[in-house]
Amino acid sequence: MLVLGIDPGTATCGYGVITMQNGREKTLDYGAILTPPDWPMPRRLLHIGQALQMLIDRYQPDALAVEELFYQKNAKTVITVAQARGVILYTGAKNSLPIGEYTPLQVKQSVVGYGRADKRQVQSMVMRILHLKEIPKPDDAADALAVALCHLHTSRMKKAMGEEENGYL
Repeated sequence: MLVLGIDPGTATCGYGVITMQNGREKTLDYGAILTPPDWPMPRRLLHIGQALQMLIDRYQPDALAVEELFYQKNAKTVITVAQARGVILYTGAKNSLPIGEYTPLQVKQSVVGYGRADKRQVQSMVMRILHLKEIPKPDDAADALAVALCHLHTSRMKKAMGEEENGYL
């Protein structure tokens, strides 16, 4: 299974592409889709959608995994991240990809084994699990890889339990 993980954002939208080979997780790519702060929001969202489409076309993932929104004190930040998530979910659905959404708690539990793990612990485990030489940068890329790992682990567990994968499509 090849998974494209996304850590949504409008300024920086992290992505990570991983697969399972010979029973081990393997990183194919990671990075961030960046948008300049002086661009109007519609242009930023268009750029995110176009860049995501290019990643989907390049890697042909079996699934898209997206981090769910969590409450932040800044309502404006929540709204802009929600807009980016909308573009991401639309692009995944447009490509008929099963979409898994995971809370930060689920991601932390899956990757670290502890739901209250801090960012550094998650990044260190991502590096170890994926046999990377260093913690992926920017932080959003490391977060996206963690989301992809969460989806891979969740899918593997569901398969072992005989449950069907239930993406949106």
